[in-house]
Amino acid sequence: MARARGARGWLARVAFFGMTLAAALIALSLFVEHRYQDRIVPLAEAPPRKVALVFGAGLAPGQEPSPVLAERLDAAIALYRAGKVQKLLVSGDNSDRFHDETRAMRRYAVEHGVAKEDVVGDHAGLSTYDSCVRAQKIFGVREAILVTQRFHLTRALYIANSIGIDAVGVAADEDRRGGSSYALRELVSRPVAWVMVHAGWEPQFLGEPLPIQ
Repeated sequence: MARARGARGWLARVAFFGMTLAAALIALSLFVEHRYQDRIVPLAEAPPRKVALVFGAGLAPGQEPSPVLAERLDAAIALYRAGKVQKLLVSGDNSDRFHDETRAMRRYAVEHGVAKEDVVGDHAGLSTYDSCVRAQKIFGVREAILVTQRFHLTRALYIANSIGIDAVGVAADEDRRGGSSYALRELVSRPVAWVMVHAGWEPQFLGEPLPIQ
C-alpha cells in the first residue's frame, strides 16, 4: 500500500513538472510570437531599407530553390524591383557540397533580374539565429527587411530586433491564407530562440567583418 502511494506521489510530481514546463514553453512561445508582430508590414508598404535578409529553406532536386525558398526569393526580388531595398543578403547552408543553398539563391535572384553585385551571399546561415547574428556582426547590417513566411517571421523578427538590428518583416506568403504545417515546430523553436538571445549564444561560424557596401 505504501509503495502504491509512493508511486502515485511520484507520478503526480512528474505530471506537475510536465504541466509546468509545457505552460512555460507556451508562454515563451506566445511572447516571442507577439513581441514584434507589429513590425510585419505588407510588401507594398515596406519602408526603405538598404538590405533585405532572405533566409534559406532547402533545395529541390537539381539544386533549385524549394517552393518555400522560391517564394521568399520572389518577395525579396519584388522589394528590390520596387526600390525598397538596394541589396539582398541571402543566407543559407552550404555545409554539404551537394546542398549549397546560398549559391542557388544567388543564381535565382540574378536570373530574375537582380544585379549580380547587389546579391550578397552568407554561406554560414545554418539557422535563423546564425543568419541574424552574422548579418549584424559579419555584414554590418543595422537595419533590414526580413523576408520569410508568416509562420517563421515572428521568430526571425524577435531575434533580429533583440540583437540590435532595426528590422521589419514582409511575409512571403502574405497573399495566401490558412494555417501552417510548421506551427508545432515553431511552438518549440520560439522558446529556444528566446534562450539563445538571452544567453548571448554565438553562431557556429563567425569570421572577419565583411560590411555590405
